[in-house]
Amino acid sequence: MTDIDDIPAPRGQLTLKLLASRQDVNVHGDIGGGWLVAQMDQAAELVASREARGRTATVAIEAMDFLSPVRVGSMVNIFTTVGEIGHSSIRIDVEVWIRSPQERDPDELHKVTDARFVIVALDDNGRIRAVTQ
Repeated sequence: MTDIDDIPAPRGQLTLKLLASRQDVNVHGDIGGGWLVAQMDQAAELVASREARGRTATVAIEAMDFLSPVRVGSMVNIFTTVGEIGHSSIRIDVEVWIRSPQERDPDELHKVTDARFVIVALDDNGRIRAVTQ
């Protein structure tokens, strides 16, 4: 292993990139975890709906740990990786990396959280259907 392999880096494709703003803060002045989860869910559903070629819905979020708070002004980068595709479900791995407002290096990102989202394909009536491949 080389030194460069020891540097953590995002896995997957950049799916969403947005700015954490004052309207999304909690009582302590940090970005609320609920807001972050909502953005992760949106990214996972964007990817899953492309894979399923249609409507989808999140049915579970597996193991999420928050590693550090997100400050107002941070650039939030959400990366996704398609995992296992089942008969009607798709697992999407989601990682959140931020660039804090004080960071001068535009390439310097810090991991904040990750989770696996389980998403099912839905038909026009909202019933679970097979994933079209």
